[in-house]
Amino acid sequence: MFLKRLERRKNGKGHTYWALVESFRTAKGVRHRVVAYLGELKKSEKNGWAQLCRQLNGQSRPQPSLFDPPHYDDPADDEPVLVKLKSIRLERLRDFGDVWLALGLWRLLGLDQLLSRLMPSGREEVSWEQVAAILTIGRFCEPSSELHIADTWYRRTALEDLLGVGVQQVHHRRLYAGLDQLLPHKEAIERHLKERLGDLFDLDYELLLYDVTSTYFEGECKSNPMAKRGYSRDSRPDCLQVCIGLVVTTDGIPLGYEVFDGNTHDSTTVETIVQAMEAKYGRANRIWVMDRGMVSENNLKFLRKRGGSYIVGTPKAMLRRFEQHLTEKDWHEVQAGVEVKLVPGPDGEETFVLARSADRRKKEQAMHQRFLDRMEEALTKMRVSIQSGRLKDEAVAQRRLGRLQERYWRSAAAFEIKITKRKRPKSEPSKGKQPKSKACLSITWHRRQSWSEWAALSEGCYLLRTNLTESDPVTLWKQYIQLTEVEWAFRIEKHELGIRPIWHQKKDRVLGHILVCFLGYVLWKALGQWMHRAGLGDAPRTVLEEFTKIKSGDVVLPARMADGSRQTIRLRCVTTPDDAQKVLLNRLGLTLPQRLRRIDEVAQM
Repeated sequence: MFLKRLERRKNGKGHTYWALVESFRTAKGVRHRVVAYLGELKKSEKNGWAQLCRQLNGQSRPQPSLFDPPHYDDPADDEPVLVKLKSIRLERLRDFGDVWLALGLWRLLGLDQLLSRLMPSGREEVSWEQVAAILTIGRFCEPSSELHIADTWYRRTALEDLLGVGVQQVHHRRLYAGLDQLLPHKEAIERHLKERLGDLFDLDYELLLYDVTSTYFEGECKSNPMAKRGYSRDSRPDCLQVCIGLVVTTDGIPLGYEVFDGNTHDSTTVETIVQAMEAKYGRANRIWVMDRGMVSENNLKFLRKRGGSYIVGTPKAMLRRFEQHLTEKDWHEVQAGVEVKLVPGPDGEETFVLARSADRRKKEQAMHQRFLDRMEEALTKMRVSIQSGRLKDEAVAQRRLGRLQERYWRSAAAFEIKITKRKRPKSEPSKGKQPKSKACLSITWHRRQSWSEWAALSEGCYLLRTNLTESDPVTLWKQYIQLTEVEWAFRIEKHELGIRPIWHQKKDRVLGHILVCFLGYVLWKALGQWMHRAGLGDAPRTVLEEFTKIKSGDVVLPARMADGSRQTIRLRCVTTPDDAQKVLLNRLGLTLPQRLRRIDEVAQM
């Protein structure tokens, strides 16, 4: 099918007509057959018929990409009109820039095509891929609940124009159902993103960083068996929680995650996460980097048995085995204020890396002094209670001391503390009624010299453990400190993407919520990588704040048409970017659309 142009003259004036023509093959060659005469067409009508021809020929136009010039139908007609200037107005102002950017990232990562295949829409009037896009873009641009997206956020944005999904079609029940539809495809999404992100940004998956965090709930969560109390990284021990184990590359690009019960200890997650990564991506020669919370002898044996390599932190107590090495001077300076040294393991299978940091030393010195002062202040108050006669029973005093040592466990070992009974001298006056027993208590303490000496030697020091054959301690140390990328990932998900608190009560809804947050973080890191390559740093928040200022709206023009009819023309336009926004668009290689479409309304003037 194609459009054929027909030229005719009538009353001395030229006219252009259009016909819809079908091309077919016969024994004598290709022939044309007119399917329909369309008459004179405005430019917008001609574009519509041309698009129909492409669809009939199986050449439907692809989705616009973030980094290609945007294509929008409905350009303004070429015919002149008279406009009543004093009646021009601006209506329907919408947030455009941030959602346009997020939708472009969504399509750049191929998530629209992937989810369209994985989640066919069936009889749904809004495809599940579009629902997933709305959930993720909402999380990326303005983190909140599904109810807020449906009631407030979506109607304030230009997603209705960009996605073609009306405001009335977006409600919280459909968004909740979208979470349910998305969750079963978690592993397929992770595998797709690994390949797509690797192609886009040339990523290296040899060194993997793994850490665990927690996120808490509001509510009782009776329908979620995973919601349990445990060690809270959010300082909310009063709330139920789940734990999330995240694997990222050295660039902070997420590779996958797993969700665990809220009372799960970090070290018990290692086997699960390693097996999950191997099931998705195969057993490759990877180096696992984990902090000391993950370390157990069983975990290290598990990794060695599978041929895996690791660089891990160690508990502080293990540092005492290397006291002699701490006093020696064969250290290598990594950077200003940081030194490392290599120590072979006793069995030859492992190598240890000693590290010490001047900044970390200052921090630990201040912490130790603060804990010592608190412990000594508490002991002084306890002595006052004993001397005043309020604390007389030795068993009660010992229990109180035990509670103090538990509360101030960081500094309790620094003190030698004794509670003793003594006979009250006959010459010593007693206050009030004479006690039945002549015995009274006393408490004494002093600081242990050995503790102070060890603290002075070990402050600012930490120990790494690896089974790599690398002989350069600087390389090993630099690989380990990249764990900060996982910490940044958790910080972004909690503060920028609003993963906490979780309001959902059902297990699958909670898992769906975490998956949407994961997708939001993927968009965040993709934008960060694109900015980094464009020389704009790697802080997406700065770009988002600028793009949020870009709006779209309807310029309403009361007009008299060439044929004398009166219409109200609405031009759905995008605001002109300012100088700062133009710089960002230029550096990122983006072209902002000027107009979305034209809407004609017949009206009386």
